[in-house]
Amino acid sequence: MDKRWIKNFDELATTENRRLALEIAEAGLNAIATEDVISRSIKLENDILTVEGKEFPLSKYKRIKVVGFGKAVGGAALALEKVLGDKINMGAIVGREKVDCKYIESFEGTHPKPTEINLEAGKKIFEIVNDSREEDLIIVLVSGGGSALLSYPESEVEQGARLYENALKSGQTINETNTVRKHLSLLKGGGLAKLAYPATVIGIIFSDVPGDNFSEVASGATYKDEATNEDTQKIIEKYNLGKYDLIETPKEDKYFENVFNFVLVSNKTAVEAMDKKAKEFGFKTDVVSTELYDEVEESLHKIFNEESENTVVLAAGEPKLIVKKKGGSGGRQLYMSLEEIKLKMIDNESVFIALASDGMDNSDAAGAVVDKHTFENIEKLGINVDEQLENFDVYPVFKKSGDMIITGATGANVSDLMILLTKK
Repeated sequence: MDKRWIKNFDELATTENRRLALEIAEAGLNAIATEDVISRSIKLENDILTVEGKEFPLSKYKRIKVVGFGKAVGGAALALEKVLGDKINMGAIVGREKVDCKYIESFEGTHPKPTEINLEAGKKIFEIVNDSREEDLIIVLVSGGGSALLSYPESEVEQGARLYENALKSGQTINETNTVRKHLSLLKGGGLAKLAYPATVIGIIFSDVPGDNFSEVASGATYKDEATNEDTQKIIEKYNLGKYDLIETPKEDKYFENVFNFVLVSNKTAVEAMDKKAKEFGFKTDVVSTELYDEVEESLHKIFNEESENTVVLAAGEPKLIVKKKGGSGGRQLYMSLEEIKLKMIDNESVFIALASDGMDNSDAAGAVVDKHTFENIEKLGINVDEQLENFDVYPVFKKSGDMIITGATGANVSDLMILLTKK
């Protein structure tokens, strides 16, 4: 039985088209449910651990360690404990909230800016991995949000927070931001793999990165980084990001010989599930992109240009939003929803949903559902849409109109998801 993720589903499903669009969103969220993904992908039988079909005989290892970082690692750690139980000798994870693990220490870190508590968790992870030998097996749980949640050494905390603030204003890509992050850290950019050497490392990746750039997830702690300090400095200068003390990432192949990375879920997983559900409802489907990096208005045009009768248009990614003013509220998906209202793109028979797959669009809302009733409500309320957009203060609009999607933290994170349903 699939879980119902949208807590206010019934309040939002005021029309048949709304209900269908929300059911499609639910299918996407169910497909990426972290604990279910772990139970499907990782098995233990006859003392052999199998990950996505690859076998690891546990008799080869004297100690099993588990470390992790990112928004999805709490659920992943709980599910992994159900598989391995007391075979786990030690471990530490840092996510958005603590979870009640028996064998793995759990830290509640801060996101999107790192703080001292992230450093405390990072130090613990560093110590666990650093104390490793050839006969150790280290399982690394990695998900989106890990770039901020994992911080070590101490200098990374202040520099990472400053980089985040500067990146918001500069308009650089997430790949460029992560390149800089890798070079502020002893763990990112393959640093953890070097630290673990010569132990065997299993990377369990929950990707929030649009496309197949899996080495960018949480800034690639278990992947070799091709960029040098010189490359990184060029990015810093290009966007005038300030001064940073850079750390070169490991380039020797030997550190990655015993590293096995498995990508268990990405935004394609969610889009495929939404595509399947839409077809079950009798719709034609059109997947615009799973790598939507364009600015918000351009992203909307790409989606709405494909609008047609009895069709569900799907997209996923992280539309670019340069925040030019402080003090507003709400995130990229709420902003995108309000921008769509400003542009008057939706017709009388269509429903548009934009939501963050982690359930937290820089607020307690995952996103919003928009149709002709949303327009009417906002007009009745006398809300100045242009002013709210200009001030990047979009949360109050949908709070008043009653169109916010509330899921709470989903424990998953595979980028943003967008649905445009047209039924006539």
